[in-house]
Amino acid sequence: MSEREIVIYGDPVLQKKSEPITMIRSDVIRLAEDMQATMYANRGVGLAAPQVGALVRVIVLDASAGRDPKQRLVLLNPELKEMTSEDFAEEGCLSIPEFVTRVPRATSVTVIGQNLSGKSVEVRAEGLAARAIQHEIDHLNGRLIVDFLNPLQRDLFERRFRQQQLKQKVFF
Repeated sequence: MSEREIVIYGDPVLQKKSEPITMIRSDVIRLAEDMQATMYANRGVGLAAPQVGALVRVIVLDASAGRDPKQRLVLLNPELKEMTSEDFAEEGCLSIPEFVTRVPRATSVTVIGQNLSGKSVEVRAEGLAARAIQHEIDHLNGRLIVDFLNPLQRDLFERRFRQQQLKQKVFF
């Protein structure tokens, strides 16, 4: 496993819809392993393939942040099957550093997909895990947390983000 670079907001890959995995080959397994390494190295709860530049339907999660191996999850071609209730909570994103916003999400979900062996799986999640699954599936569909902002909030975010990016550039 090796850590990959996280794609940052502004890169068009984050706004594209990911393609389904049709065959589980060694490159897909390696991608999932690298995504887990990247997620843990960056102290994330979840990561979607587009966040490392791969436009395929793969997500990894661990709501325990590495404390409970039973909570590690790799899903290929995940689809939300059932969602219950809704709540607003603050979310951040590894692809949008230093930005947090309130996002509405279902408090519990059932998701279907495949594991790395190709076996169909159904996962029920609540709380943070449910929120993370929805967040990562949004990434697979080209949707980001900034897409939940109203136009005024989005404009303010864009201005601040551009200013932050300019501060990080070195000029000669």
